[in-house]
Amino acid sequence: MSKKKPKTSSNTIAQNKKARHDYHLEDKFEAGVALQGWEVKSLRMGKVQITDCYVMMHKGEAFLHGAHISPLNTVSTHFVTDPNRNRKLLLNKRELAKLLVAISQDGHTVVCTSLYWKNHLVKAEVCIAKGKQQHDKRQTEKERDWDKQKQRVVRQHN
Repeated sequence: MSKKKPKTSSNTIAQNKKARHDYHLEDKFEAGVALQGWEVKSLRMGKVQITDCYVMMHKGEAFLHGAHISPLNTVSTHFVTDPNRNRKLLLNKRELAKLLVAISQDGHTVVCTSLYWKNHLVKAEVCIAKGKQQHDKRQTEKERDWDKQKQRVVRQHN
């Protein structure tokens, strides 16, 4: 009998928690990411940062800007590596059209909220987002604190 590999608890490579704080997230899309071999190895080691990551449209295609994938020491001697290069997002025409319409609206942008593994492929969760103002951020924080207090009360009561 062959032994199966134990599954990891999470397929998430990196999350952009700052995006959830700074934006109202509206529509979510799952996009493939066109990567080079050394980038996949770095992702397996968790050497990626997507906090200032956003999506730009160029000639009808979507590109991921601001994602920083640090090269491994063993790989960087063999290739010319650019950790901040723009990576193409693989979406179908319908999804690209929705993103193009969203970017053209005033106050909307497209941000990457997470990178994760789906089988052996790297996928990006891309969201259409509308910027929050300072008072919206404070209100969200108040609601989150209130939810925590409610959970504590319920636990103490039971």
